[in-house]
Amino acid sequence: MEGAWDIAFVLFQVWMSIVAGLIVLPAMFGVSLGFTDIYIKVLIKTLEWATLRIQRGQKEQPALPSQSANGIIEKHDGSMEEEIGELRRSHPKNLAGGDFTLCDAFYFCKKGIENIVEDQVTQRFTSEELASWNLLTRTNNNFRYISVRLTIMWGLGVFIRYCILLPLRITLASIGLSWLVIGTTLVGLLPNSNAKNWLSDLVHITCYRICARGLSARIRYHNKENRPKKGGICVANHTSPIDIVILANDGCYAMVGQVHGGLMGVIQRSMVRSCPHVWFERSEMKDRHAVAKRLKDHIADKTKLPILIFPEGTCINNTSVMMFKKGSFEIGGTIYPVAIKYDPQFGDAFWNSAKYNMVSYILRMMTSWAIVCNVWYLPPMTRQDGEDAVHFANRVKSAIAQQGGLIDLSWDGGLKREKVKESFKEEQQKMYSSMIQDLTEKNGLQKTYTV
Repeated sequence: MEGAWDIAFVLFQVWMSIVAGLIVLPAMFGVSLGFTDIYIKVLIKTLEWATLRIQRGQKEQPALPSQSANGIIEKHDGSMEEEIGELRRSHPKNLAGGDFTLCDAFYFCKKGIENIVEDQVTQRFTSEELASWNLLTRTNNNFRYISVRLTIMWGLGVFIRYCILLPLRITLASIGLSWLVIGTTLVGLLPNSNAKNWLSDLVHITCYRICARGLSARIRYHNKENRPKKGGICVANHTSPIDIVILANDGCYAMVGQVHGGLMGVIQRSMVRSCPHVWFERSEMKDRHAVAKRLKDHIADKTKLPILIFPEGTCINNTSVMMFKKGSFEIGGTIYPVAIKYDPQFGDAFWNSAKYNMVSYILRMMTSWAIVCNVWYLPPMTRQDGEDAVHFANRVKSAIAQQGGLIDLSWDGGLKREKVKESFKEEQQKMYSSMIQDLTEKNGLQKTYTV
């Protein structure tokens, strides 16, 4: 029995030495030994081979169902006025006037049925569709049965992901989080000074880099000259809780969020000792004025780290950017937009909180092939004269969507949990009423010219 424990202890020592020497130490200094790059290249070649084999198998088995990345129905992007005008022109009585006609109801029925079948909001809270299988079980259960070789490759992938990568990633995540708690607690004991701030930044960025290595993350940062500066607000589209790890690998941020209990509470309390993060109690979160005041006080101090905020308020599936809450844009200061786009070929980074709890989601991330993403720093933006917070938020959102190749949507991400607000319904009614009025005026002018 003692011999077995001795062997286990030796194996543990060897394992920790490899992890510390080849991963942790290089991560602390921001150095890569190239193992991740080699791993990604091998993975790309393997997935390319699997794709070709799948395509060949689909030709041999034409009855095999295939998934399409396109929508179920084809929608037209025309405006309300254009589509209703087309309905009226096709009417036998050629109703081109400005009065209400019964055929107008067909437009609203058509839109309603389209959105019941496939609406823009619900699509954003399901995993992004892939053109081909990436050898992950959860993508498509049919693909791996095309050939024996493909099935063997899938089984080998399961072994690698669960028996090699998962223990390695759990080890790295444990090291990173432990060091974060211990390091920030020790730094918090020091008196306020430039040295304390430097050590705090060093501890934060080191621990986040170790956690990123634990996800086999390959991150490309673009336009680094636009990185958020102290005294500003960094806003980004939100796909996953690991967005924080992705961004904090390249710079330190002050986090904003609700106070939690358990392990998350321990991490929050240790972090705030060394760095002025902004944590709110549940009762404070409901008080918009209290939240705004604390955020204003933070950005007013140009020595404090930039605040990191995800204005969507919920995770979206890496295809779109949904409505930004205006609160972040009312407090003033410089806004530093950031666009994040994940490559779904290597793993689905989207967190569907309605389907998976945090533990299940982290397990899915740690058993994916890798986390590959691009981060774009956009030029800083400020609120223009006469521009309200809503228009400013929409302008920033559009810039992020355009840079990240994402769809710009005006819908509130909170609709996945709440009903549509009455204001949205009233907006459609006002648009229709305004259109009828414009058509009435045009029709009246035409009659005047005819007379």
